[in-house]
Amino acid sequence: MVNFFSFQGTVTMISDFFIDQNGESEGCYKIITAENSSRTVVNFVVSPTTYFVDQAMVRVGDIITGYYDGNAPVPLIYPPQYRALVVVKEVPFQNVKVGYFNGNLESMDGQLKLIPSPFTQLLLTNGQDFTGTVANRNLIVIYGPSTKSIPAQTTPYKIIVWCSL
Repeated sequence: MVNFFSFQGTVTMISDFFIDQNGESEGCYKIITAENSSRTVVNFVVSPTTYFVDQAMVRVGDIITGYYDGNAPVPLIYPPQYRALVVVKEVPFQNVKVGYFNGNLESMDGQLKLIPSPFTQLLLTNGQDFTGTVANRNLIVIYGPSTKSIPAQTTPYKIIVWCSL
């Protein structure tokens, strides 16, 4: 199971990241540098498999949240460099929660409970319909308003199921 950690910040730089000597992957990998309000800097390695919510185009100056596997090994360098699994470009009136949701559709951190409606889109990361149950899975949840209770409750607009191998 992926242990999703996140970092939110403003994009300060986007550059190519080279992973091989012969240039076959040239232009396919990027480094997105983000800085938060505490002036903490993080580099995200973005690959062709990184999921961008709504296929949003990210530019310098955008506020993003990058999600990575907190259990994955990382090089001991500064700034920290994480392999981005999911990137969310912040959009007004849209909330996104990435993580594991249990059998009651409550997030692992206990902060959000899902109440899907017949109008909630259930999708795979490739954009195809998901036909199984969303309980006990890693999910990317896109939603608007929620209650102020703990856990907050919401009827999501879209649930993207993060299927792992």
